Amino acid sequence: MSERVRVLLTEEEVDARIQALGDQITKDYQGKTVHLVCVLKGGVFFMCELAKRIKVPVTMDFMSASSYGSDTKSSGVVKIVKDLDEPLKDKNVLIVEDIIDSGRTLSYLIKMLGDREPADIKLCTLLDKPERRVTDVKVDYSGFNIPDEFVVGYGLDYDQKYRNLPYIGVVEFE
Repeated sequence: MSERVRVLLTEEEVDARIQALGDQITKDYQGKTVHLVCVLKGGVFFMCELAKRIKVPVTMDFMSASSYGSDTKSSGVVKIVKDLDEPLKDKNVLIVEDIIDSGRTLSYLIKMLGDREPADIKLCTLLDKPERRVTDVKVDYSGFNIPDEFVVGYGLDYDQKYRNLPYIGVVEFE
């Protein structure tokens, strides 16, 4: 089976939306430091671009959680592959994710990280599929609501392919 990628959101649309998110986060965190927690691997492209647009002090850490493996559907089982390097106590934490689908992974991470006593914890995602939600997750900053299609690009992959596309595309199987 082969696949092709159809453009859903152009590079320019993604760039403009990340700028708007950075402006809003800057406003909301005025006078504070925001501690960005990137959910690897997909979130790294988005977090780096977002961090460049936030005009308050920023610190960063990275973690990896998986519920997909090499499939296009979430397995429902969250596995922590890499945990954070630094404690979260009293930090203003902003989890940065590439996409929220079922909400299972983020629900699990928010609970787990919330137990580490941050000052607050919020969630920012580039892409959101609210109609796929099976677990209630409060999204504080959302780039785009997208249809229920399998997307790649800007850090999102299909079996480790297409992460480096500068736009968001839909994988269509032939």
